[in-house]
Amino acid sequence: MASLKELKDRIGSVKSTQKITKAKQMVAAAKLRRAQSAAEAARPYAERLSDVMASLAGKVSGDSAPKLLAGTGSDKRNLLVVVNTDKGLCGGLNSNIVKAAKAKAEELLAAGKEVKFYLVGKKGRAPIKREYADRIGQHFDTSTVKTPGFDEADAIAAELIEMYDAGKYDVAHLIFPKFKSALVQDPTVNQLIPVPSPEETEDTGAVVEYEPGEEEILEELLPRYVKTQLFGALLEREASEQGASMTAMDNATRNAGELIKDLNIEYNRRRQAAITTELIEIIAGAEAL
Repeated sequence: MASLKELKDRIGSVKSTQKITKAKQMVAAAKLRRAQSAAEAARPYAERLSDVMASLAGKVSGDSAPKLLAGTGSDKRNLLVVVNTDKGLCGGLNSNIVKAAKAKAEELLAAGKEVKFYLVGKKGRAPIKREYADRIGQHFDTSTVKTPGFDEADAIAAELIEMYDAGKYDVAHLIFPKFKSALVQDPTVNQLIPVPSPEETEDTGAVVEYEPGEEEILEELLPRYVKTQLFGALLEREASEQGASMTAMDNATRNAGELIKDLNIEYNRRRQAAITTELIEIIAGAEAL
C-alpha cells in the first residue's frame, strides 16, 4: 500500500504530465489549421489534373501510350509505397496505416504476386520490418524536413519512376492517411504507377486540338500526376498527424485529470484515516492516565 508521501509524489507527477499533454494538444491544434488548409487546397488541383488526363488518355491507345499509362503488361511485381509519420503521440494513426499496408500485402501474396515495400516516414518501419524484413526495398527519410512539401514529393516520384523504368516493379500502390476530421483519418490505398486509366468523361461535343500532341503532353503530364499524388499524400499525412495528435493529447489530458481526481480522493481518505488513528491513540493514552 502506497504511503501518503508516495501518493502526493504521484499526484505531482501526473499533474506535470497533464501540463505536457495540454501543451502538445494546443500546439497540434495550431498546426492543424495550417495543415488542413494546405491539404484541402491541394485537392481541387489534383482532381482537375485527373480530368485533363482523362481527356488526353482517351485519345491515346496501343503502342503510342506512354509506359506510365500503358504499364509493363504484367502485374506480377508490386511495390507498396507506405506513407507514415515521423513522430509518435498521434494515437492509432500509424498502426492503422501499417494495418492497411499489411492487409494489401497479404492480399497480393495470396494471389501469387511479389511484394516489396517503399517506406516514407520513420514510424512505419519497425512494425513492417518485424514481419516483412526481406521485403523492404527502400525508404525515404522526411524527418530532416520541418514540413515536407513538393520538393520531397518530387524526389520520391523521381526515384519511383526511375525504379519503374529500370523494371524493378510492375505496379506501385500508394498507402496513406486521408484526412477527414480531427477524429477521423482513413487509411487509403490507391494505385500510383502505372497511372490508372481514368474513367470516361462526359462528351460535351467540343472538338479540342492539342499542340504538340496528346502523346507528347502525356509524357510531360504523367510524371507530374505522380508527383501531385505523392504531394497530396504528404499533405494529407501532415493534416492527419496533427488531427490525430490533437485528439490523442486531449484524451490523455482528460485521463490525467480523472487520475488526479482519483488519487486526490485516495490521498484524502488515507490522510483522514491517519488523523483518526492518531486521535484514537491520544484519547486512549489520556484515558490510561
